Amino acid sequence: MSGEEAVVVAEPVAAAAPGIPGEPMDIMTALQLVLRKSLAYGGLARGLHEGAKVIEKHAGQLCVLAEDCDQPDYVKLVKALCAEHNVSLLTVPSAKTLGEWAGLCKIDSEGKARKVTGCSCVVVKDFGEEHEAYNVVLQHVKAQ
Repeated sequence: MSGEEAVVVAEPVAAAAPGIPGEPMDIMTALQLVLRKSLAYGGLARGLHEGAKVIEKHAGQLCVLAEDCDQPDYVKLVKALCAEHNVSLLTVPSAKTLGEWAGLCKIDSEGKARKVTGCSCVVVKDFGEEHEAYNVVLQHVKAQ
């Protein structure tokens, strides 16, 4: 394990909605789209147990960690695994938000998320197809 840990904080940026062409997409919107696309392709590992297995097998490409996780050992383990296996790490402010993005919720008839389960860690093992949000996330990770 190296002494340097590369942690990228995904901060919300006031930018245009993803549907407006020609406008830059902010990192949080891009991350949400990447997680949804990855979920559709079966490329998400949700939770500590699944995520750790994927990272250990060198199959993880991106790890997303919730900042409001109240287990310091959990956070320490995820950061150490990512540093040891050279997996990019992004953080989001809320576990509930991450759980919603990872599909841990029910969608009602109006298209709104209900009964959202919090998720502190999500590991992307397959991004699916390349799209604009994928490129935005990769550029953000490389810039950090």
